[in-house]
Amino acid sequence: MKALLTVGLLVLSNTFMTLAWYGHLKFAEWKWFGKLGLVSVILISWGIALFEYCFQVPANKIGFAGNGGPFTLVQLKVLQEVITLIVFMAFTLIAFKNETLRWNHALGAVFLVLAVYFIFKK
Repeated sequence: MKALLTVGLLVLSNTFMTLAWYGHLKFAEWKWFGKLGLVSVILISWGIALFEYCFQVPANKIGFAGNGGPFTLVQLKVLQEVITLIVFMAFTLIAFKNETLRWNHALGAVFLVLAVYFIFKK
């Protein structure tokens, strides 16, 4: 149960972080947003990133073996990175229709899955 909760919180966390980091590139298409200066965009991104921390910190606290969770620190980090890339790829395909995924992106994803396999292998 802690493993599923950790993964779910990491997915939510990374969804907000992806919006904070890359959402402004899409939101610039909105007239009012496109007129904002860099400082305003940074502040909006920080506001979105606050929610990322509201999910990331509990995910790490619940998931960490030192707190009774199922994952080592290294496993938590690798899991978070893979979830970040999956969320980013989904965001890219949904929000940026002009971006294309190529064979080398798929191959890189396979290597990431292999990295997770080896990190989790006992």
